[in-house]
Amino acid sequence: MTTVSRGSRAERERAGRAVRDQHPRASLGVLAGPAADRDPVALLEAQAVTRVPELVPIRTARMAVGAFPFLRGSAVVMAADLAASPHSGLEVQLCGDAHLSNFGLFASPERRMLFDLNDFDETAPGPFEWDVQRLVASIEVAGRANGFDDAARRQVVVACARAYREAMLRFAAMTEIDVWYARLDVEQAAEQTGIRRYGRRAVEKARGRDHASSLARLTQVVDGRRRFVSDPPWVRTAEELVGAVGRHDQARVMDELLATYARSLPSDRQRLIARYRLVDMARKVVGVGSVGTRAWILLVTADDDDGDDALVLQAKEAQASVLEQHTGAVPGPHGRRVVEGQRLMQAASDIFLGWQTVQGLDGVQRDFYVRQLRDWKGSAEVEQLDPTTMTRYVRLCAWTLARAHARSGDRIAIAAYLGSGTRADEAFAEFAAAYADRTVADHAQLLAAIDAGRLVAAAEVG
Repeated sequence: MTTVSRGSRAERERAGRAVRDQHPRASLGVLAGPAADRDPVALLEAQAVTRVPELVPIRTARMAVGAFPFLRGSAVVMAADLAASPHSGLEVQLCGDAHLSNFGLFASPERRMLFDLNDFDETAPGPFEWDVQRLVASIEVAGRANGFDDAARRQVVVACARAYREAMLRFAAMTEIDVWYARLDVEQAAEQTGIRRYGRRAVEKARGRDHASSLARLTQVVDGRRRFVSDPPWVRTAEELVGAVGRHDQARVMDELLATYARSLPSDRQRLIARYRLVDMARKVVGVGSVGTRAWILLVTADDDDGDDALVLQAKEAQASVLEQHTGAVPGPHGRRVVEGQRLMQAASDIFLGWQTVQGLDGVQRDFYVRQLRDWKGSAEVEQLDPTTMTRYVRLCAWTLARAHARSGDRIAIAAYLGSGTRADEAFAEFAAAYADRTVADHAQLLAAIDAGRLVAAAEVG
């Protein structure tokens, strides 16, 4: 990676512009040709080895639905492609999976509705453009799926790249503390985009995704005791998975996780979580790319009678980032990597966000991060966006991504590298089109692997 000095503003600007000598802005549009042995299906198979075997077919089925779901689930494939292509070396904390569906709404600790990145499983340091390239590629793929013509897709992608560049220029002119305070709440989002009607619907839906809705949807009270409701294969209770005897051991493991995870929280949050006790747990299928990782939902209550003073937490397994085999391993537990990356990139984070490593019933040490399952969380229904609305939406995503990068990287050098012209914008658009073509081809390979019996999709299992 290129190391930029913490010198004067002028020195950092010169350093950023100097990067153009080795990595011209036109290079942002370059996708290296596929290696002779490139096999996206093999990468997905290798990733599945560490996952719950019975859930892998669900992941395959979700990715098979279309090119956009495939892109969402194949961060491991794109990471390899990006690593094989030229890059600037201007390092930031990457999201690692900055596609369109990984931005959304959530509640801040002050109970403000914010718009921000919302998935950090793959976060790791790396060149800033990898996040931007994944974002613009996802826009191009989604635009094709939504039936946008060539001109409309190009307009949306260029609007995103321009918004990122212009936001970075603005952040470069700000003080460090002002960058840190920058955030985008829903009122600002509605004002900036003009999508007030869509925004109101999204906010209303997100506000309904709270603790009460989690309890109503996932639990029931039987004989005065609140417990999770089985809904195979999406929700499986601990008793279903390990039996009544094994459930006791699993409860011990989760109790240990809950108690020791609290040490990763600030002292005031430790006081808060100490008021709750674990009363039930279940395994819940989540996402597209995450399907097959071990994701538990934990029912914790502050009521002696297991009443409504309860929360549903999620303990999600954190495996190695798909970026690490290309950029180097991140020291420490992967749960901590996820949490620290999220805290660095987000304007505000879940008050219960923490991590822990715990030994499972199989004797394997696994890393987890813990958070609330739902706290006013919401995201755009990408499949329903028309070109005008998507253009407005991607500008929010681009601003948010630039803000996250400005907090962790040298925003002055990155802004100087990108410049005030449109060269970088057009280059990112070229990359998006090229990678969308590759994604379509990779998705076809996935379907062929399913047809040939190499992969099993969920519909083929009982």
